[in-house]
Amino acid sequence: MKKNLEQKIKSQLNDSSKTIAATAKQAALLAEAGAALIDCYRRGNKIMTFGNGGSACDAQNFADELVGRFERNRPPLPAISLTVNSSDLTSIANDFGYEQVFSRQLEAHAKPGDMAVAISTSGNSKNVLAAVESAKRMGLYTIGLSGESGGKLKGIVDLCVCVPSKTVARIQEAHITVIQIWCGLIEDAMFPNAPKAH
Repeated sequence: MKKNLEQKIKSQLNDSSKTIAATAKQAALLAEAGAALIDCYRRGNKIMTFGNGGSACDAQNFADELVGRFERNRPPLPAISLTVNSSDLTSIANDFGYEQVFSRQLEAHAKPGDMAVAISTSGNSKNVLAAVESAKRMGLYTIGLSGESGGKLKGIVDLCVCVPSKTVARIQEAHITVIQIWCGLIEDAMFPNAPKAH
């Protein structure tokens, strides 16, 4: 029993590392996105993130690392995760439909020059796509995080990082890695002299 579990664990860890390594082939695209995120903050704007399920957790984590801190003790950066306000989510879903839960919040809080980071492992989540469409109408630069095909998301965002996997777990693992990389790039660029927190 234990040996069988160990083999499954090793297999999944190996698969995860291969997915991360394959994602590294998109380093130029990740750098382009990182530069856009940094430019957003240098302009005095904010970042808005959203996704469903595990992607909602990733969206929340991204905003948290920016508002709180990642590795440096530095001033907070403005970021909003559209997945965390239960009153907004439930009232919008009830009154307008679940497809509008992110777009309506984005329309309330976003300003020209802000950025939207849309996270969807399939690239086909209707509420994520609707929010991206709203962001585009408002003149926001949009970044997508998705899986192998990118789904419909790939065709409507300004830049899409498509993790080369069809397995949701592997895609989400790569997404959080990418988010952590971006957080580090942003902190290093915005606060190069801020002391390390840990």
